[in-house]
Amino acid sequence: MNDPLTQKVIGAAIEVHRHLGPGLLESAYQKCLEYELLNLGLPVVRELILPISYKQLTISKAYRIDLLVNNELVVETKTVEILNEIHLAQILTYLKFGNYKRGLLINFREKLLTSGIRRVSL
Repeated sequence: MNDPLTQKVIGAAIEVHRHLGPGLLESAYQKCLEYELLNLGLPVVRELILPISYKQLTISKAYRIDLLVNNELVVETKTVEILNEIHLAQILTYLKFGNYKRGLLINFREKLLTSGIRRVSL
């Protein structure tokens, strides 16, 4: 799972964390990471609405993906004390309903960002 796209996103996240440090709101890290990725020339959609379907029912605004990079990599940003199973379940839901294969769960609250990065795949 050490593909070039994932490595670029991790590098950009480390750059953001190096400048801002831990302790800010999730939205600040999300916007700064979007900025870094766009500067790398990567297509990024921030807060992408993800619908879900249940039988004949479609819930058009069921979920919101923090960042979708290159229309293939889901990036979920967090600022929590510790990543837990509910955060993993959240990104797995995005992968499943969006038909994406891989994602990154990044917790910017960590003192050392690499401790707060989880690669996720279906």
